[in-house]
Amino acid sequence: MSQDVNFAEALREVAQARNINELQLIEAFEQSLQQAYVRNVEPDKRIEVHLDPQSGVLEVLIVREVVEKVENEDTQISLADALELDPGVEIGMEMEFPVDQEKFSRIALQAAKQTLTQKMRETERNVVFNEYKDREGQVLNAQVVRSDNKGNWFVELGAGEAILPPREQIPGEKLTPGGRVKIYLKEVRKTPKGPTILASRADERLLDYLLKQEIPEVANGIVEVKAIAREAGQRSKVAVFSHNSNVDPIGACIGHRGNRIQAVTGELGRERVDVILWDANTREFIRNALSPAKVGPIEVLTDSRDATVTVTPDQLSLAIGKGGQNVRLAAKLTGFKIDLRETAAISDLDAAMQQALQEEQEGGAGQGAAQSAFDALFKDSKSVATASPDDVSPES
Repeated sequence: MSQDVNFAEALREVAQARNINELQLIEAFEQSLQQAYVRNVEPDKRIEVHLDPQSGVLEVLIVREVVEKVENEDTQISLADALELDPGVEIGMEMEFPVDQEKFSRIALQAAKQTLTQKMRETERNVVFNEYKDREGQVLNAQVVRSDNKGNWFVELGAGEAILPPREQIPGEKLTPGGRVKIYLKEVRKTPKGPTILASRADERLLDYLLKQEIPEVANGIVEVKAIAREAGQRSKVAVFSHNSNVDPIGACIGHRGNRIQAVTGELGRERVDVILWDANTREFIRNALSPAKVGPIEVLTDSRDATVTVTPDQLSLAIGKGGQNVRLAAKLTGFKIDLRETAAISDLDAAMQQALQEEQEGGAGQGAAQSAFDALFKDSKSVATASPDDVSPES
């Protein structure tokens, strides 16, 4: 059978040019032509399509089952009629009847075009998905492309485009088309419309990456970032620890005249980054996390991860922070629910302890009075602020 178009050769060329599997492309073409032919020419018949990859011969076949008595002429042929065509047939066997090329040539061209378009689109989507799925969790340089009326920004990564939804943006940051930004590649997933690449500028892990980029001691592991709590665009707290007693972890992160931490904040729209010392002692860690406030005694319930922190009035506003931000970040950083309690007499703690010790030395009789004086320091304490680790989320 002659044909004007060698579909196998045409498909092979496209497969090579687009890096598509040739046999898969041929199979997709066969399916597309079969469906188109049934839909447009032989709606009730059983049709098979075969394209020989070597010779390029294309066949459209009507398939009928050999039966004793025909009940459906579209899909069956009687044994008597079948024996006239092939003396070796038996009941239950299938016979194929070639369709004249003129009946399917135009449909074949349309099917080929449709198959190529669909397959190339699928292949390009798969290339994008596979490339960026392997890069989930990385920080990439991206170019800002455009925004939509829902507040989403779209950034170009190279082969694909990523979406930066409002919850993953730095509040107040002004992005401009053509500008370049660093983004954290949060998730890559397949959808019916192709791969969706979710980017973030608000994620804590972007800050972690920038710390490693700007601070050699963090990059080489001498200084370890133990925890990060972040309210993007406003303030973050970073807990650090040095594995070398000769290296000050806070000083290493701040840098000479603050040059290192400024380089980090410069990438985040001048977000304030507090660097605090991590401590294996939970009370000391919580105390450090609440800085710059200076706080008093801390009671910790490890099982419930609750901490009650006593604070004097002059340190209360610092401990709470603007809009409760300082205590929220401290709770997120330490993983403890922090309950701040104000006491007016905490400043006399040292004097009370000294008096109690003195009376105890003078005799047991005064011990009860000393203890009462000590307890009186805290009897007017009241809870003024509470923050849970869940109060700050990566999407905030």
